[in-house]
Parts: sequence; C-alpha cells; structure tokens
Amino acid sequence: MTVEVLSANQPETFYRGAGRIAGFRNGAALPDRPEDWVGSVTTRFDLGPAGLSTLSDGRVLADAIAADPRWWLGPLRTDAGVLVKLLDAGQRLPLHVHPDRRFAMTHLASPYGKTEAWVIVSARPDAYVHLGFARDVSADELAGWVTNQQTGQLLDATNKIPVSAGDGILCPAGLPHAIGDGILLVEVQEPTDFSVLLEYADFGVADGHLGLGYDLALRCVDRSKWTPQQLDRLRGGRHLLPDAADEFFTARRLRDGDRLEQGFSVLVGMAGQGRIIGEHDDVLLRRGDTLLVPYAAGPLRLAGSIEAIRLAGPQQPGSR
Repeated sequence: MTVEVLSANQPETFYRGAGRIAGFRNGAALPDRPEDWVGSVTTRFDLGPAGLSTLSDGRVLADAIAADPRWWLGPLRTDAGVLVKLLDAGQRLPLHVHPDRRFAMTHLASPYGKTEAWVIVSARPDAYVHLGFARDVSADELAGWVTNQQTGQLLDATNKIPVSAGDGILCPAGLPHAIGDGILLVEVQEPTDFSVLLEYADFGVADGHLGLGYDLALRCVDRSKWTPQQLDRLRGGRHLLPDAADEFFTARRLRDGDRLEQGFSVLVGMAGQGRIIGEHDDVLLRRGDTLLVPYAAGPLRLAGSIEAIRLAGPQQPGSR
C-alpha cells in the first residue's frame, strides 16, 4: 500500500476550538485543539518542529520526502507546494493578513507567501467571515488602529461575508480577514505560517509582526476597497475554487467513479464512505478521514457513497 492514512496532527495555538475536528474525524482528534495540519511539511513560525506531520511508521513526512523525493513528489515537483489544515473556529479569529510571495521573498527569505482558500465543512446559522476592507484605508489610519488595538474600528471597516457548508472561498495574500466563530473548514494554502496579526492583545498574544516590526509588516496589507463584485469573484462557481487559485494550489471535489490523476496530494473525506482504489491501493475513506497520496501511488479512482476533496500544489508545467 502506498496511500497513507493520517492521524490528527494538532499543534498548539492561541485561539479556541469547539471540538468540531474531533467530531468530524470520528473522535480521533483532541477536542480542545482548533487546527489539524494534514500531510504537513511546514512548521509553525519560529516554533518548529511543531506543525510537521508524522507517518504511521514514525518517520517525519518532511524527512521521508527528502530521502526519496521522486517517490513522493514525482519528477516535476521539487517540494510539496501546499499546506492543508482542518480549522475549527470556536471563537472569532483575529483580523490578520498573510504576505504575498514578493514580500515573503524580500523580507522573509521564502519563495512562498500565503494565499489560502477555505472549503466550509459546517457552519452555524448566520456564520460569516470578515474579508477585505469595505473602503480605502490609509496607511496612517491602519497603523493607528493596530498600535492602539482599536479592534472595533478595524472590524467595522471590513466586509462581513455570510458562509455556509459547501462554500469555497479564495483569500488572496494581502487581504485582511478573520474567520467567524462556529465554522469548521478545510483550509488549503501556500506552505508557510506567515501571519501579520492586526488584532493581538485580546487574544493573549504579545504582537504579530513576524519579527519585522509593524512599520514594515503592515506594508503587506491590501488597504484598498473591495467591492461586492470583487468579493463574488473569490467564490467558487462551477469549480470548487475560482480560477485565480490555480496559480497557488488546486482543490477538486470528488464523487463515486471520479479518477485522480497521478501526483502528490491530500484527500479529505467530506461525506459518506467509500474506497480509494489503484494499482497498489484499496483504502477505506470515510467522512473525516485524511489520506496522503504519494506520486508513486499512480492514478486512483474513488468508489462508493463518498464525497471527498483532493488538495494539491499548483499543477506543474508538463504534467497531465
């Protein structure tokens, strides 16, 4: 068997969960931890090795890939290129921003920023996310809000977007955002843990400027007005995510009979029960299960009364 059934990987963080990951994963997770980093080769910022996934044989996934990159990643990929999480918002998360690739390369020595997307698994009635500013915000105004931790003014300046189960939403790097409470989601993102916290004091965090100081860190924030029409283009339509996500990662919804092209990826069971079948594999997949698929697994197909999502890095030139 080549496909790996993953156990929960739940590094500590500063906000509360509400036990939704444990419920989703059929009890196989810690109820008080709000994140599960799935098939991760990314560490928490300045807190490594926290965040790294471990395989069932005890090896750290990052070490296994480094030892045999072609088996795991194939001939066209040089790294995993993606980070997948389950996220359980037991409280509203702080308003924060992720830097884009240009900022990350210049100031954080990383080829990746942190564009991300959310696939909503479940949400309480009237659940919402904050996404982008609803008006242009000046640099001095933003700096004043952050310095004085004027969270009411910060949140009042954002767009409040309703969400429900099944939604797929892209959150480009630079866009201020906060996930509201009562939401369980699958998060797919570039493989970094770079977050600039615009709110921090009310969350028991000393600061959130990535060691850069806020004068520099706030330069990564998109302070422009985002209109309803612009925000609509961040939602998936015929596909789970809009086409603008393709540069950063891929997310595909799968059902009975669908085939998976060969490649390194993560599978998350969203509903029902079925199997993943290939030349080397015949693996049970239920709602809440997370599977890691190496390149060596070859093409696979989904069978049974199961709905899943496949999450991977951006398609590589020359791949099919």
